[in-house]
Amino acid sequence: MHPRSVLSVLTLLLIALLAPFGPSAHADAPSATFTKTSDWGSGWEARFTLTNGSGAAINGWRVEFDLPAGTSVGTYWDALLTTDGQHQTFRNREYNGTIPAGGSVSFGFIGSGPGSPENCTFNGAPCTGDPGGPGGPGEPGELGAPGSPAVTARTDTSLTLSWTAATGDPTGYRIYEGSDLRATVGGTTATLSGLAPCSTHSYTIRAYNDDGESPAATVSGTTTGCTSSPLPRRFLTGYWHDFVNEAGALRLSEVPDEYDLIAVAFGEATARPGEVTFRVDPELSDALGGYGDAQFKADLAALQAAGKKVILSVGGERGAIRVSDAASAQRFTDSVHALMTEYGFDGVDIDLENGLNPTSMGQALRALHARTGDDLIITMAPQTIDMQSTAGSYFRLALDIKDILTVVHMQYYNSGTMLGCDQQVHGQGTVDFMTALACIQLENGLRPDQVALGLPAGPGAAGGGVVAPSMVNDALDCLAKGVRCGSFTPPRTYPGIRGAMTWSINWDVANGGGFARTVRPHLDTLP
Repeated sequence: MHPRSVLSVLTLLLIALLAPFGPSAHADAPSATFTKTSDWGSGWEARFTLTNGSGAAINGWRVEFDLPAGTSVGTYWDALLTTDGQHQTFRNREYNGTIPAGGSVSFGFIGSGPGSPENCTFNGAPCTGDPGGPGGPGEPGELGAPGSPAVTARTDTSLTLSWTAATGDPTGYRIYEGSDLRATVGGTTATLSGLAPCSTHSYTIRAYNDDGESPAATVSGTTTGCTSSPLPRRFLTGYWHDFVNEAGALRLSEVPDEYDLIAVAFGEATARPGEVTFRVDPELSDALGGYGDAQFKADLAALQAAGKKVILSVGGERGAIRVSDAASAQRFTDSVHALMTEYGFDGVDIDLENGLNPTSMGQALRALHARTGDDLIITMAPQTIDMQSTAGSYFRLALDIKDILTVVHMQYYNSGTMLGCDQQVHGQGTVDFMTALACIQLENGLRPDQVALGLPAGPGAAGGGVVAPSMVNDALDCLAKGVRCGSFTPPRTYPGIRGAMTWSINWDVANGGGFARTVRPHLDTLP
């Protein structure tokens, strides 16, 4: 055989050997996959997962895409954002710029409006993680992931899921729980039945056709049917941190048993006025070793099964939720109701420390009550200045919704001095401050069972107004029984006084748990 012939044969063999591996160059390229992790109609929460399928580390990343007119980005996390019109550019933070070979990172944001990212690139190349998604159409016939998965209805024994159609040409959709196939449907909704009451389930939804299955969309939810009991005649409320600070991180399952009502802090604003969103904070999730929405929902259901109530607090010191007209009131109602449906919250706490419109907020809360019924819990956490006069917006709101209001637990801290119902000036950190300011609410329209005392849980929890838990008990005794008062004695007793609140459960645990262990048993001694 001539050398030329041998070389030709070897060349053909080499081509034949290499040919099957040709497509892997595309499969191994870095990819960015877009998923809507939550959708409440007019807004949504999104996540991009950046996967490095190559053999070398990526040092520094950039994801760019366009949004259709009428669609915008609100808050975002784990990335830095610059915007030029409808063009969005996300870059890595200082802590997640390196993606090792075979590794991945993610970032997320809140979007509003009907659209989704288009013309997406990852470090200048198409975002090919989802061929039918933001990176472009991909190869003809390839399926994109189902979009915007959500739990849209719950009963004791079923969960109804919905999603938007996958791109490509799907035959239908398969719903998995773990590796088990639970349902196959032709449309974009499915009801999973035969579930246990008060049980949490995580599902994976994939489009399919003769060529295979699409990338996955995931969603989780908890059935109704958790043991439900009304709030006790007297109850203790505590706020749970959906963030990380010096107080430390806690799972919901670690909330001490003394707490009857847990307020999850906080639901946050989106780019659209009135809308509220919630998710387990990524920094908190990392601090707890991967505490995600699914485990949060399971813990919430377990608290309810133990007779506790869990509500979503909206606002906080830095909260920017604005409900000022009919449109924003509707967004508030729709989004809070969607979060109650998805997570199982028992109600809402209004903690808007930067002002509110009592007319519009009242409209929103009444609409929410109409949807959910009389079991809805509505609490309010105004600052002391907000409840000095019935002309104030918070006080007006409380009186306007008195027939559906559960309780007002005013913040008797970070206040300085205030006028009491005796028209005398009282300083925070005293029994007189608590009793004389509570008297304003009790003598001006709120029932005693709608008034509770809100105090810090010890050092670090507030900048001023921290008191010993025994002093909270003294103030409650003064209001309920007319004993243990300071220099101020209320004009009458209020034996129906509802209880106490503390900021926060995390700070209480960090300080040894003395607030709950001291105050909660004392509530049962009141008349």
